[in-house]
Amino acid sequence: MADVTIRHGSKDDVDEILAFWRLAAEGTDRRDSPEAYLTLVGRDPQAVLVAEIDGAMVGTLLAGWDGWRAHLYRLAVHPEHRRRGIARRFQALGAMRSDAMVLDDNTSAHPTWADSGYSRQPECSRWVKLLK
Repeated sequence: MADVTIRHGSKDDVDEILAFWRLAAEGTDRRDSPEAYLTLVGRDPQAVLVAEIDGAMVGTLLAGWDGWRAHLYRLAVHPEHRRRGIARRFQALGAMRSDAMVLDDNTSAHPTWADSGYSRQPECSRWVKLLK
């Protein structure tokens, strides 16, 4: 496989990343908008990671860091580049501990995380309130 480079996403990536998510990510939602993306990278320029091969986007990951744990969201790998280690490259950038937010309905993602040593945490549940 060609060399994969990983860089931080920027404001200039907004249109390409939103199009990439429509192609490669399951569970896209109404909050996937230029405004939401620009707010994210404006607040935390290191929150978006982009994997590229020869300058072409092949993967993305949203990540948060609280100084102890890495919180991983929205892992998306281009369908033609799956099962080639791109997700593991993202995960290798993590902290001593990381957790991944994976939709229950996104069953195609479950093996990716399980194969990387992650396990479902049945004693916790996520509580969410939409503010806007």
